Formats: sequence, structure tokens, C-alpha cells
Amino acid sequence: MPANTTDLEKRLWEMANPPFNVDKVDKEKIKGDPRVTKFGMPKADNGNYQWIHFFWSALNARGRAGFVMANSASDARGTELEIRQKLIQSHAVDVMIAVGSNFFDTVTLPCTLWFLDKGKADTIRRDKVLFLDARHIYRQIDRAHREFSAEQIEFLANIVRLYRGEAVETTDGSQALLVEKFPQGQYIDVPGLCKVGTLEEIAAQGWSLNPGRYVGVAERVVDDFVFAEKLEELNEELEVLNLEARELEERIAENVAKLLEQS
Repeated sequence: MPANTTDLEKRLWEMANPPFNVDKVDKEKIKGDPRVTKFGMPKADNGNYQWIHFFWSALNARGRAGFVMANSASDARGTELEIRQKLIQSHAVDVMIAVGSNFFDTVTLPCTLWFLDKGKADTIRRDKVLFLDARHIYRQIDRAHREFSAEQIEFLANIVRLYRGEAVETTDGSQALLVEKFPQGQYIDVPGLCKVGTLEEIAAQGWSLNPGRYVGVAERVVDDFVFAEKLEELNEELEVLNLEARELEERIAENVAKLLEQS
């Protein structure tokens, strides 16, 4: 980035959509590079955490960055978990947003939006992360494609603004949604939509940054049963349960191994 880059240009540059789950990373070429080794080098043959390192390293002391990442990065285990823990403990992770499937032209995979803010360490949000579940917020374009409307984007942005104590914007028509979910004009946790997690809660979840683990499920009455939508909801819940089952399996295996070593 040029030395004379303006703040606006830096913010634009810091919005990124890196390729998901790139494998066969040549780690010898980046060995010792502080831009990608600040929190450690992952053993996994996957480029996700190299990208995360790049974005974090590009920020100044008060810089912010937003990027799209594969869902798997939010819960990755092993050395990636260790890196994620250090990143969270650096107080730079500010907002995590879960996005549903079919938002890309080439892949149907759901994804997660990460927002880093190095300046957060000097605020009352220091030990907190805002989790947003936007998987059920979208506008259907056709059977295979979805997008956010301007109103929905503004609504999600306003949740973040309320969380940060900033003034909301309603030029794109998000006022009704704001009044419905935040009637007092202040941020509150809304089941199924948003939850502020503390470092203690995140640690208890194995340093996961998966919004679904924190936001919970909204209470709602289903008037018209739509099989495809219900199936998608159940599949997303199954993914979370499968992940928790794998974690439990790993813990059991570790405990068994320790017992065998002691016998």
C-alpha cells in the first residue's frame, strides 16, 4: 500500500474476499514473515489463517478490516484454534456475522463475515465480540441466488452501530426493522439475531467464533410450513451439533490417551 494512502482508501483496501480453504500453501516462502506468523504458523495445509494474519498485520493501531471467510475458519481446531485464541485475546475481533448459502455465483456455501478493529482494545468493548446471525436475512433473486437488500444491509449495519454506541442511519428504510427489534433505540441481545459474547463465554466455547453457538434460536410461530427453508434450518443446526460431537470425541480420545500413558 502506498505511503500516502488516505484513510478512506485504506478502509476500502481492507475489505476483502479471499479464496476459501486454499491448500498446498508453500510455507517455506512465508516462514519467518511477521505478517503471517504473529500468532503462530498453522500446521494445517490451508491458507485461511494466512489471510487472516495478512489482514490483521495491515492495520495500524486503530485500523479496521472486514473480510469474508469460510465457515470452517470460525471453528477450526489444532494450531488454527491456538492462533484464533491469540487473535481474540489481542482484543481485535469486533464483529462476526453468519451469512447463509447461495450468496455467491460460483459456490453455494454459507460463509462468515469477520470484522477486526485494533482500536477496540481501548474501548469498553475490549473484552466483547458481537455475534450476528444473518442466515435468515436475505432477498431471494431466483432459486439459486440470494442477496441482501439495501434495507437489510442498513439494518445489519445499524445493529453494529448500536453495539458500538454510534448513531444509526435510516436512509435505506431500516427504521421499521430497528423499532421492531430494538424498541428502546439501544442495543439488546435478540435471540436468533444477535448476542454480545464476553471473552469468558468465548473461552467456554473453545474459542469458537461461530455466531450460531452464541445467538441461539428465535421464538417464532410458523404459519406456512416451507419444507426447503425448514430443511435448511435443520441442516445448519445439525452442522453445529456435529461440530460439538467431534469436539467431545477429541476430548474423550485425549483423556483415554492420558489414562493409557499413566497405566
